[in-house]
Amino acid sequence: MRTTSRRTLLGFALALTLIAPSVADERQDHEVARRALAAGEILPLGAVLERIGREHRGEVLEVELEHEDEQWIYEVKMLRRDGGVNKLIVDARDGRLLEVKGRHGRRGGRH
Repeated sequence: MRTTSRRTLLGFALALTLIAPSVADERQDHEVARRALAAGEILPLGAVLERIGREHRGEVLEVELEHEDEQWIYEVKMLRRDGGVNKLIVDARDGRLLEVKGRHGRRGGRH
């Protein structure tokens, strides 16, 4: 086998070992979230997005579910219509908005 081919295969194998744990973590995270939902510990994401969407207009960019200090939290990153990005911190148990971070954009006020 040529040296270039061996390097390519070695690089590919190394990349797989670095990627595989990430994929496994995502599967585990998904299972943890599914169990929390089934146990009634968190609201479905759709219900939470519907609640916050009534007051905060924009495009959802990313959502993370985290378990912090014995509390389930949805972190929703949202692109506002004015170009700013908000990070909404939501109690995953009841959908209550706890905090809004990153209010930057062309206009002031609540969006």
